[in-house]
Amino acid sequence: MTRLPFELFLGLRYLKPKRTFVSVITLISLFGVTIGVWVLIAVIAVMSGFDRELRDKLMGMNAHVTITGGLNLLTNGEQIVQAALKEPRVKAASPFAMGLVLIEFNRRTATPYLKGIDPKREVTVSKLGSYMKQGSLDLTGDKVVIGQELAEQYGIYLGDKITVYSPRNIEKKGEEVYLPMDLTVTGIFQSGMFEYDVGLIFTSLETAQELYDLGNAIHGVELMTDDPFAGATAVAQDLNRKLPPPLRAQTWAQLNSRLLGAIQVEKTMMFVILIFIIVVAAFGITSTLITVTVQKTKEIGVIKALGATPGKILRIFLLQGFIVGVFGVAGGVMLGLLTVRNINPISHFLSQVAGIDLFPRDIYNFPQIPASLSATDLLTIAGSALVICTLAGLIPALRAARLEPVEALRYE
Repeated sequence: MTRLPFELFLGLRYLKPKRTFVSVITLISLFGVTIGVWVLIAVIAVMSGFDRELRDKLMGMNAHVTITGGLNLLTNGEQIVQAALKEPRVKAASPFAMGLVLIEFNRRTATPYLKGIDPKREVTVSKLGSYMKQGSLDLTGDKVVIGQELAEQYGIYLGDKITVYSPRNIEKKGEEVYLPMDLTVTGIFQSGMFEYDVGLIFTSLETAQELYDLGNAIHGVELMTDDPFAGATAVAQDLNRKLPPPLRAQTWAQLNSRLLGAIQVEKTMMFVILIFIIVVAAFGITSTLITVTVQKTKEIGVIKALGATPGKILRIFLLQGFIVGVFGVAGGVMLGLLTVRNINPISHFLSQVAGIDLFPRDIYNFPQIPASLSATDLLTIAGSALVICTLAGLIPALRAARLEPVEALRYE
């Protein structure tokens, strides 16, 4: 039969449940660690899910790199396209024109962004083609593709015509009058991101150029690279060294840096705030072990008199905090993983009980709660909790280690 190490044996014995107030505090501390780890895993998983889904949606509807001229129009769009395609890591390029418009349908108005594209090239720099839910990406002539949310909110169906007013309709150029354009809906897409599905429509590049009176000019060129992260950054840096001002190449991450940065800051702050739940539970462990050292003063004196070193006494009480941490973390991890796995059914149940929508998609931009827990996040949470619980036993462990046998046994 394998014998437990001396320090572990005594640590487990001192933690053995008894009908005392100390045991109650120990259980409360253990539950506190469990709840802290549980909540931390659930929250970090949701924040990571938001970050992952947001990146996927942004990369799905946006190219890896975008070349623009600031406030200037690009009159040599095809030359820029060909120059960009010479970059080794650029796989595709497509020109575009984009701006706000006012649309009217059944006496109701909306103000989405209108993006003029070359459909054949666009499908190589974005996932628009794969997002089509109804109809097709047919933009020949006076045709338009709209988002699912916009179609549902305004009751627009395939074949309907929407009236589009562009900035040129309110500009006066002598006696010339520009009439709004009627576009036929030939397709409805669903990207899964509310902001795009309700606020973005697509036409052919020629139609957009006519609406904005651009002639042959464009607003920018979109590029697809071999890698949306390192590849996009490298291509943008190379192009910025070669392109003449005011042309500038920016990655999708740079164009959405504020949004992505806000998600990362929120994730970090939530981790810092919620870790204090575990810290509070650790104070309970500390108070328990301090009480134990007082109660076990005689036993500690005897053990030291029999030859136990201060290091062994120190390890006894540190192991007690570690053991509580192990059980607490194990319980929290199991509950956390179970919650992450069933986050949306839980949300729907709570919404029904509370009578309110806990996750409105028009606010959060996603149809359901995204949750993604990486091994790194899980190990960070579990490791942090174990370290905090172990350190909770440091003060009582030092007190016990410094106890002199003569002083411990004087009044016994």
